[in-house]
Amino acid sequence: MSGRLLVVEDEEHLAAGLKLNLELEGYEVDVATTAREAGEQLLGPAGYDAIVLDIMLPDFDGFELCKRLRDAGNFVPVIMLTARSSAEDRVRGLEVGADDYLVKPFSLEELLARVRSVLRRREWEQGSRENEEPPRTLEFGRAKIDFDTHEVLVSGEPQKLTQLELDLLRYFGEHPHRVLSRDELMEKVWKLRNYSYTRTVDNFIARLRRHFEENPSQPQHFLSVRGAGYKFVPDPDATATAS
Repeated sequence: MSGRLLVVEDEEHLAAGLKLNLELEGYEVDVATTAREAGEQLLGPAGYDAIVLDIMLPDFDGFELCKRLRDAGNFVPVIMLTARSSAEDRVRGLEVGADDYLVKPFSLEELLARVRSVLRRREWEQGSRENEEPPRTLEFGRAKIDFDTHEVLVSGEPQKLTQLELDLLRYFGEHPHRVLSRDELMEKVWKLRNYSYTRTVDNFIARLRRHFEENPSQPQHFLSVRGAGYKFVPDPDATATAS
C-alpha cells in the first residue's frame, strides 16, 4: 500500500524515525514540527492521504489542529499520537474528529497497522469496494445524510460528523435491523481484525446517539443488544407496530 503522509511531530529524533520507517514501507512522507507549519502544508498542492499528528506541539495542540481541519471540511484521516493514556484524552481525540490514536511508546508495527487501516477506509469511502455500490443517502427519524457531500441535517439543522462517524453510519444504513457485533464493526468500518480495544465502538455509538437521538439516554435508532453488539433501527415506530 502506498500513499502520501504528513507527520506532525516536534521531537526531531522521533519525527526523523517515523519518516524513515514510513518511507521504507513505500509511503511518501513530509514532516511538520508545529501546528501552523502543518496547516500551511495542508493548504499546499501536495494533498495527503493521512496525517500522523502528535498532540503536544509548541504552538497549539493536536486537538485544536484536528478540530480546525474538520471545521474547515477537511476529512483527511488523522492518527493522533499521545503520551497521555487516560480514557478522557482518547475520547477527546475522537470527539474532535481523529480517526485513531496511539499512546506513546508504541511499536512501529502497530503504527503501520493503523496507517494501513485508515488508508483502507479512505479507499472504501472513495468507492473502491468491489461488486457493491455504497448508499449515497440515508434518511431516518429527523436525519438526512448525503454521503457524497458530507451534508448532515437533523431537523433541518446542519451537523458536523467526522469521516469515521459517516463510515459507521453508512455501515449501519447498509444493515438495518441486524445485530452487528463490535468485532464486525471494527473489521468492516475500522478495517482492524482482532483489535482488543472495542470500547472504541462504544464511544462512537455514544457520539451517533448525541447527534441523532432525541433522548440519547433512551435511544430509538442505535440500540444496544446485550452481549451481542448494536442494532440500527431506522423506523422504530413501524417496528413497534409490526411487533
